[in-house]
Amino acid sequence: MKKRALISVFYKDGILELALFLSASGWEIVSTGGTSKYLKENNIDVTDISGITGFPECLDGRVKTLHPSIHAGILARRDVQSHVDTLKELSIGAIDLVCVNLYPFFEKVRSGLSVAETIEFIDIGGPGMLRSAAKNYRDVIVLTDPQDYNKTIEGLKTGNVPLEFKKHLAGKVFNLTSAYDAAISRYLLDVDYPEYMPLSLKIGQHLRYGENGHQSAALYLNTDRPGVIGSMEQLHGKELGYNNIKDLDMVWKAACAFGLKADGTLPAGENDVKKLLGIQTAEKVCFAAVKHNTLCGIAAADSLCAAYDNAYACDPVSIFGGVVASNTKVDVATAEKLDAVFLEIVAAPEFDNDALEILKRKKNLRIIKLTKAPKETLEYIAVDGGLLIQSVDRTLFEKWEVVSKKQPENRDITDMIFGMRAVTYVKSNAIMIVKDLSSTGIGGGQVNRIWAAKQSLERSAIVLRDTEQARVLASDAFFPFSDVVDVAAQYGIKAIVQPGGSINDVKSIEACDKHGIALVFTGTRHFKH
Repeated sequence: MKKRALISVFYKDGILELALFLSASGWEIVSTGGTSKYLKENNIDVTDISGITGFPECLDGRVKTLHPSIHAGILARRDVQSHVDTLKELSIGAIDLVCVNLYPFFEKVRSGLSVAETIEFIDIGGPGMLRSAAKNYRDVIVLTDPQDYNKTIEGLKTGNVPLEFKKHLAGKVFNLTSAYDAAISRYLLDVDYPEYMPLSLKIGQHLRYGENGHQSAALYLNTDRPGVIGSMEQLHGKELGYNNIKDLDMVWKAACAFGLKADGTLPAGENDVKKLLGIQTAEKVCFAAVKHNTLCGIAAADSLCAAYDNAYACDPVSIFGGVVASNTKVDVATAEKLDAVFLEIVAAPEFDNDALEILKRKKNLRIIKLTKAPKETLEYIAVDGGLLIQSVDRTLFEKWEVVSKKQPENRDITDMIFGMRAVTYVKSNAIMIVKDLSSTGIGGGQVNRIWAAKQSLERSAIVLRDTEQARVLASDAFFPFSDVVDVAAQYGIKAIVQPGGSINDVKSIEACDKHGIALVFTGTRHFKH
């Protein structure tokens, strides 16, 4: 019997070559709408789908292939005589190859169309035909990816398309349709925690290795929302690796916590601050540095050059080989300073042309242009056998309660806000010492809070060379004992901001009153594990 192929594609890449081969090999080609027109314009004989179904395309193209003559022709098993007999009895021709790609829902859901417009890009017939063909892969070749066309042609030329390859093609169908359905589900449900978590991800890049050289790795990107990493532009340097991408994500979130100056995005928690304190925080630019996914310096200032100087001063040792980011355009003066340090990545929303040329002096330095502020509402952590999912930590304060006898001075309040915002990006237990919107000491990733406090205070004393200069201490969580206050007093701290909520809060309050330190409770913990 004459072989029959059904071709219905939105994307025409490679389809002409496949159709020409099939036609020249004596296959009958059945097609729909735009694909049929395209093939006919290229002088390929095509049978319109209505010639098979005996039913016209209708409902503005919503119904074309949803017909027993199509699905029976695809699903009939050639090794089951009753199936073969049924096709003959019903005068249905078998379909031996299905080549379909889907309406571009992934692209359209990101384009800002209305709900009614977006729904029209949900493909129904395409996934139906693909799933039917994939289920019957022993008898039907199913194609969704133009990269598989040539291998299929080669197999048909020799009269042998291997069964394992056909099974692989079938697997690709369900891989595609599961992601496609997940994107539609996420769009229509629009809830954070549905019964089944729909994740729609596509390979973005095979990475050279993971955290270590013996680990394999890959980057997957959302199909239905680009996000920061999916929309980045690499301007220069080596290919990004697994650790590079993790660090880039972390440092960009930290820098953008103070607003993205390129698009006017407000800092995370900015409305919380305004509502609680009734103040307008000054517009500043921010510079942040990360090493091994750990913040090692962050500062806000009137100029990027000053912000860089202050962030660098916090830890000039650890920034070596680090990843840095700015929330504003990198200028020449800052680029010259960055050029003097060995860095893995420099990220910013923009670069002056001359600044870019300076940074390009180092052929391996990765220069990344990022123009989106982080906006994901959920974050995911893989555990063995599942995922932990939580909302992104963007609530800065629930309250602003001065619990000490001493009131914080006005000059300390902005540093307290800065410190609490910045310490959110430090691994717990986390303590940050702040002076003039700059971290001067960071203690993070410690198993008890007093170690984090001592680490940050000792570091700050070295940076400032004067224990009386550092005034503000910010903590990601409450103090279980008064020891943090006592050691802070030894280093001249004048104000402390922390969430409160410990059964021993009164001991910390009493210690602050004893040492003349202002203490503020925010009611919001910022653990980061």
